[in-house]
Amino acid sequence: MASRQFHLHNGKKGAAIAVRVTPRASKNEISDILDDGTVKIRLTASASESKINQALIDFLASILEIPAASIEIVAGAVGKDKLVSILDLDASIVQQRILRKIS
Repeated sequence: MASRQFHLHNGKKGAAIAVRVTPRASKNEISDILDDGTVKIRLTASASESKINQALIDFLASILEIPAASIEIVAGAVGKDKLVSILDLDASIVQQRILRKIS
């Protein structure tokens, strides 16, 4: 039987969080955790998708103390509800850092 070749890829460790964004707030802040676990975030950026998405990435990078390049919006780039992937950070650490920043 001939040996079959396949490629293996190293997976990246990380977490994913559901986020609901409110634009044009008076300040950038995590305002609440909704009953379904969604993190509610208020941002000063306008509702323009490119501006609000970049503001969200920059804000989360600051809160989570990681580079912005480690954060990606994987679903919901258009709209207020988004799924955000955070690479190289355990889910428990993400949760801990978010909870200590709730306003």
